[in-house]
Amino acid sequence: MDTVPRRALSDGASIPAAGFGTYPLSGSGAESAVREAIAAGYRLIDTAASYGNEAEVGRAVATSGVPREEVVLMTKLRGRDQGYERTLAAFEESAARLGVDYVDIYLIHWPLPRLDAYADSWRAMIKLRDEGRIRSIGVSNFTPAQLDRLSGETGVTPSVNQIELHPRFPQPEQREADAARGVATVSWSPLGRGSGILDDPVVTGLARSHGVTPAQVVLRWHHQLGAIPIAKSATPERQRANLDLFGFELTAEEMAALSGLERGRLGGDPDTHEEF
Repeated sequence: MDTVPRRALSDGASIPAAGFGTYPLSGSGAESAVREAIAAGYRLIDTAASYGNEAEVGRAVATSGVPREEVVLMTKLRGRDQGYERTLAAFEESAARLGVDYVDIYLIHWPLPRLDAYADSWRAMIKLRDEGRIRSIGVSNFTPAQLDRLSGETGVTPSVNQIELHPRFPQPEQREADAARGVATVSWSPLGRGSGILDDPVVTGLARSHGVTPAQVVLRWHHQLGAIPIAKSATPERQRANLDLFGFELTAEEMAALSGLERGRLGGDPDTHEEF
């Protein structure tokens, strides 16, 4: 397996170019999967308060044998905790569950525009970052207009926007908007969970051509787009394979063929989705 490269963030931090997702892992299965992922070479681990597995993720990191400072922990503020004071308290609850003094990346999970509270949450996150409790602050599922509201009201632009991204939903406009603002795009559901993308003849044909797995083809597509995929697997062999995406390259034609598989989003619309 090639060494995982790192991506620079606009705030001066850098993170691995591929990570391990933990939704919907739970209980002892989550803990063992994260520990195995770290053993396989993952150093970016993604979780969220709403996943209900922060404690297990934290225990896996603590018992992995890898120094805490080498693991980039990313977690998220849940919808019901939006608002300035509630965000401050919710962050402390997440840090306690994770068993850490600081979190590497903290995200607002969904904008929930109906609540009109995400800007106040953002102000609280800026405070926590300035106090050293968070290394990098960002968002998840934010549109260009919502990104602009945060930067316009506070002068601070998110370092990360974690969005639904896969060949069934390639989001070129959102990716362009992120890049124009210096925001790193992180891909959730990078393998298009439930979409059948890994069985698509275009994907399987490219996998045969390059001598890799269909998942590796899709994850390489993310990497060449400039996105950071967060793939989940509880199987050590697949974990290792999913991280082994840096030893081959897709042509421009192959990239276009994968992007041409678009069918639409699988998850919620940021302007209407309710998450609590």
